[in-house]
Amino acid sequence: MTRFAVRAALGYDAIVSLPQPGDDFEWRRHDARLSLVCRALEPHATHLFTTRSWRLGNALDERDAGWIEVARAMGVDAAHLLRARQVHGASVVVHRRGPAPAPGEPLPHADILVSDDPSIALAIQTADCVPLLMADRRTGAVAAAHAGWRGLSARVPAVAVGALADAFGSRASDLIVAIGPSICAQKYEVDAVVRDAFAAGDSSEAELARWFLPGIRPQHWQFDGWRTALDQLERAGVATAAVHGAGLCSATHPQLCSYRRDGAGAGRMAAAIRARSR
Repeated sequence: MTRFAVRAALGYDAIVSLPQPGDDFEWRRHDARLSLVCRALEPHATHLFTTRSWRLGNALDERDAGWIEVARAMGVDAAHLLRARQVHGASVVVHRRGPAPAPGEPLPHADILVSDDPSIALAIQTADCVPLLMADRRTGAVAAAHAGWRGLSARVPAVAVGALADAFGSRASDLIVAIGPSICAQKYEVDAVVRDAFAAGDSSEAELARWFLPGIRPQHWQFDGWRTALDQLERAGVATAAVHGAGLCSATHPQLCSYRRDGAGAGRMAAAIRARSR
């Protein structure tokens, strides 16, 4: 475990033990707040995964102020932070180089955002669902995707790969993907409704066995969203070595936001990405 003095970041006078992320991730500070960055993704796109120390992580704080905070950390103003009204589906919003969306314009209903515009940052929010950030090493295009179990049953990771290909000519073999903090299988019990949603699609029996681990109660399983996302990315053509997981469970670590742990009072974490100028 790595120890940091994070009085300012977490808002109380204490030394807090931070969980050790995956080998390709490291903790960073933005104006005394903690975030997580993927070193493998960093050369190709500015990005971050926020924690509970950001205003979005406090359900009592004004959400607009939290998004202004995220925009500032990404080097853009609020008008250039592109978000969506997430609906647990697989709809895509494409933003090409050009003017930012008009201020006050309603957020589109979507869970996948893709862009090649370095003046725009893309952002999604989570509180247990899987956040995915992608960058194309060849074209510079980027994507941010939100995938809970419904999104994973709709194959959001593969849809995001396809959206980059359709909009910007990206090849799956050129993509780098970071999977941020989300709930782990040990903390995520699901019932037959969830498993049946995957079985009704084109998931193989081998995939179902990897994703739905035996649970304690009959007709209940421990759902592994991390492995599900990885398998779907691989099936879409992304190299295994190009997928990097933070390996941090949102329901386990108090520095992270978890709806499963905290219920309606849970805050939210942002995953944001911005294409680099080329």
